[in-house]
Amino acid sequence: MSGRFVTVEGCEGVGKSTLIAGLKEYFAREGYDAVFTREPGGTPAAERIRSIILDPDCPVTPHAELMLYAAARAQHTEEFILPALRAGKIVVCDRYSDSTLAYQGYARGLGAEVCERLSVLSERGAKIDLTLFLDLSPEKGFARKGGADKGDRLEKESLDFHMRVYEGFREIARRNPRRVVSIDASLGADEVLSLSIAAMKERGIVHG
Repeated sequence: MSGRFVTVEGCEGVGKSTLIAGLKEYFAREGYDAVFTREPGGTPAAERIRSIILDPDCPVTPHAELMLYAAARAQHTEEFILPALRAGKIVVCDRYSDSTLAYQGYARGLGAEVCERLSVLSERGAKIDLTLFLDLSPEKGFARKGGADKGDRLEKESLDFHMRVYEGFREIARRNPRRVVSIDASLGADEVLSLSIAAMKERGIVHG
């Protein structure tokens, strides 16, 4: 495939939306053919699955949750991500399979092996070129958001849960140093954007 695939990962409140907004401006200004999407979601069917996953009034078991994420990813990847990559576009995705590993594998305790096996199926052959991990602890992230009491079903989980998510992301970064670039998300938005663009230049995703 001639396109490049970039994912943005991190815990709640780390500034993913702010970074993605900055990347949109950068790509448009520099003339890159880039598309932006999110997980779960990105296509009509996957967005409907997202509404089930995140509905605080619709509890699901951990294993069902994992399967729903995998189903949404398979649909999203095959319908949207792979065609965009084949067309030579830069695809930037707000969360992808690392989130499943961190939230369901580590925080839910379902284990890395089952999550990674499902990822092989749901990614449909897509390969991530770069993951930008916005590194910020859950305490600081929720302080930015003003608390977690009004969030979706996952945001309302306990701080212990979110600490396990955070440690899961950090472990993923340690295990995948070539793919994952950790960025200090306590820095200002402009600095986070600059570091992200520098990481993309280093990987040849954009030109210096």
